[in-house]
Amino acid sequence: MATTKLLLSLLLLIQLAATAFAIGVNYGTLADNLPPPAQVANFLKTQTNIDKVKIFDANPDIIKAFANTNISLTITIPNGEIPSLTKLRAARRWVVDHVKPFYPQTKINYIAMGNEVLHWGDDNLKNSLVPAMRTFHNALVREGIKDVKVSTPHSLGIMLSSEPPSQGRFRPEVIPLLTPMLGFLRQTKGPFMVNPYPYFGWSPEKENYALFKPNKGVHDQFTGKSYTNMFDGLMDAVYSAAKAVGFGDVDLVAAETGWPSSCEFPVCSVQNAVDYNGHLIKHVESGKGTPLMPNRKFDTYIFALFNENQKPGPLAEKNWGLFKPDMTPVYNAGVMRNQQGGATPGPTATTAPQPATPATPAAPAGPAKPVKGGKKPKPATPAAPVAAGGGKKWCVAKPGATNQALQANIDYVCGKGVDCKPIQPGGTCFDNDVKARASYLMNAYYQANGRHDFNCDFSKTGQLTSADPSHGSCKYNA
Repeated sequence: MATTKLLLSLLLLIQLAATAFAIGVNYGTLADNLPPPAQVANFLKTQTNIDKVKIFDANPDIIKAFANTNISLTITIPNGEIPSLTKLRAARRWVVDHVKPFYPQTKINYIAMGNEVLHWGDDNLKNSLVPAMRTFHNALVREGIKDVKVSTPHSLGIMLSSEPPSQGRFRPEVIPLLTPMLGFLRQTKGPFMVNPYPYFGWSPEKENYALFKPNKGVHDQFTGKSYTNMFDGLMDAVYSAAKAVGFGDVDLVAAETGWPSSCEFPVCSVQNAVDYNGHLIKHVESGKGTPLMPNRKFDTYIFALFNENQKPGPLAEKNWGLFKPDMTPVYNAGVMRNQQGGATPGPTATTAPQPATPATPAAPAGPAKPVKGGKKPKPATPAAPVAAGGGKKWCVAKPGATNQALQANIDYVCGKGVDCKPIQPGGTCFDNDVKARASYLMNAYYQANGRHDFNCDFSKTGQLTSADPSHGSCKYNA
C-alpha cells in the first residue's frame, strides 16, 4: 500500500511538473542604481517563481551570476555584430568567448540573434539575419553545444493585419525573410519569438480587453472563436500568419510583454500594470493556451525586471519594472513566493464576458512606445490618428532644451524605426543645429504614433505648435 501511495505521489508530481508553464522576465540594465548581478540571481532563485531570464547583451557578469541557479537564460547578440556572424570562424569565436566559459553551469536555453531586426535594421542587417542564425547554430554544434536554440525576437511591426486573429498576416515585404527563418526554426526546433504588447493597442474602448478585465470580447467571424483578451488575439494573429506561409507548427515565445506602472497619463498605473501582468501570468500558467492554440505551451517573458532610471523618452520608459532597484515589488504580479506586493488584480475576463466599462471621454487615445534593450515595435493595428485639439499640430523642441537632451531624443527616435535620412548630411532637413534636427524627428515620431499629446513629451523637452515648422525643402509631416 505504501509503495502504491508513493507511486501515485510521484505520478502526481510528474504531472504537476508537466503542466507548469514558465514565466520569464527581461532583465534590462539601463540604470545606475541596480543591485549586482549575483544578488539579482540569488533573489530570483530564492524569492520568486521566475525561472527564465532574458538579457539584452552577453554581459559576462550576468551570465556567470546565473550559474547553478537552474534559471534558464537567453543571451542576446547585439544587432551590429550580426553581419560578421555569417562567417563560421567569427561565429565559433563568439561561442568560444561568450558561451563556452559559462556553459553548462549557466543554463543557457536561447541565443537571440539581435532584437527586432526586421523592424528597424537596414537591408544589409536584414539580409544577414537568417544566414547568421544558420551559421551560429552550426558554430554551437561544432563546439559541442547541441541544446541551445538560436532565434530572434520580432516586433509586431512584421504584421500586416491582426484582427480578426484568424486573418493575421505578415507584411509582404518581410515574407521572403520570414519564410526561410521559420524553416530554420522548424528544422532546429527553435521558437519563433515575438513581442506582443497590448499596451500599444490600448484605447479607451479596448482598455478592459487589453487588461484581461471583463469585456464584450472580440468575435472572429471566420472561426467562430471568441476572444476575451488582446494578448490571445495577438498571439493567434501571429500563429495565423505563420500558418498562412506553411509554418503553423513552429513554437511561439512571447519574448517581451508588459505594462508600465507610471507615466503622465492614466493609461499607466499600478492597477493597470497589476491587472495586465497579474492576469497574464495566471493565464499563461493555466496552460489553456489560446482559442486557436488550445493547451499549447509558450514561454512568456515579462518586461521588465526593474524600473530603469536612465532610459530616454517618456516617463513610462522608466517604470516597466516588476521590482524597484532595492528588489521590493512595485506591485503584486504573482511572481513572489511569499506573494508580498502592492496591488490586487481586478476581476479577470471569463468565457462569458460582461459588458465593458464605459470609456472616459477625456482619456488619451494610446500610449507612447517604450525603449527596451532593443528597438520597440509598432502596433499591428494602431489606433486611428487623432490630432489633439482637432486641428493640425506639430511637435518641436522646447526653447531651452539642452543639446544633450535633444541628441538623446534623436537617438531614441532613430532607434524606433523612424526614417532618419532626411536629417543626415545631404538630406532635405539636414541642419548643423541639433535643435532643428531633433525637432524634425520628434515631429516625425509624434505624427507616426497617433498624434497624442504625450508622444510629444520627450521628458519635458517637446512642445506642440499649430504653426507649420516646415522651411524650404524641409517639409514636416502633419
